Amino acid sequence: MLSRNITRLVFQGKHVSNTWKQVSVRRKSYTPLNTIVMFVPQQEAWIVERMGKFHRILDPGLNILVPIADKVKYVQSLKEIAVDIPKQSAITSDNVTLSIDGVLYLRIVDPYLASYGVEDPEFAITQLAQTTMRSELGKISLDKVFRERESLNVSMVESINKASDAWGMTCLRYEIRDIRLPPRVQEAMQMQVEAERKKRAAVLESEGVRAADINVAEGKRQARILASEAQKQEQINKAAGEAEAIKVVASARAKGLQVIAEALQGDFGQNAAALSVAEQYVEAFDKLARTNNTLILPANAGDVSNIVTQALSVYSAVTKNQQGHTRKSHYKKILPLKPQDNLEEYFSDEEELKKHREKLELDNKILPKK
Repeated sequence: MLSRNITRLVFQGKHVSNTWKQVSVRRKSYTPLNTIVMFVPQQEAWIVERMGKFHRILDPGLNILVPIADKVKYVQSLKEIAVDIPKQSAITSDNVTLSIDGVLYLRIVDPYLASYGVEDPEFAITQLAQTTMRSELGKISLDKVFRERESLNVSMVESINKASDAWGMTCLRYEIRDIRLPPRVQEAMQMQVEAERKKRAAVLESEGVRAADINVAEGKRQARILASEAQKQEQINKAAGEAEAIKVVASARAKGLQVIAEALQGDFGQNAAALSVAEQYVEAFDKLARTNNTLILPANAGDVSNIVTQALSVYSAVTKNQQGHTRKSHYKKILPLKPQDNLEEYFSDEEELKKHREKLELDNKILPKK
């Protein structure tokens, strides 16, 4: 146990000595001796005292000093300096303890104030940066520390520059290097992040399911609309086809009847009609008892000649009636005038009137009596 403590103290001592060497080299705490002729490097300012009182600041290049009376008291570097801000603890507005460190970038703008305004400029500005950081972190919550990191750096620079004007230094920028949280707070934040990601995943999944359902419903709707339109068009086409078929069948039927009528007017038309009726009669008897068990038969079913004679007599009666109607209408169209009409109104010449009366009497003799 004692050996471990000794080893730890040795390592700490080495670390402190190395840090002090780095600070001393950076600050250049050594002062050159007065050699009368002095060469000042670029980007350095040498503060010269004469008999213990500030005399002047040497510019880079060749400078002449009075021996014994003049002395280079301070050497200030005008380059930009990066200062490590040690790790420190700070409490946010929601009472969370943070461990934070950073890097401060500064530059000496007035070597006189940097030499006589403060004893140790870097130490002073480091302490100022730590206290300012604690003050700024106490104004915001833990969530804003991560979200407003850039604004926090800007506010740090403004606060440090207000206090460091009297020291002849200016803060160029401040960068937060590392932020450490307590283990429990870090675990809680990790759980919060996981819950937020799960929530987003669930929302995205539900939106995907919703979009899929909408697409399926829209697809079904479009399919039904297209199917109904197709069915409508099919019915229209079917109706048009049936109408066209009816027209074709009627036209063919009319042509067939016309041919039959022309054939019946021939010399052997009656014989052909009798043969057709006989064939249809025999064909009808061939189809009997195929679809139904109940039959109605005439008494003389075997007498084909009698059936054909009856069919022809019916046909002759129908033909005579049609011819009578046609002839009557024909005479009505040809002879609209009657004998009892006053023909003197239509004819002015007596000879023409006499001829027309004779013609009417002749036509009345030819027409059958009712």
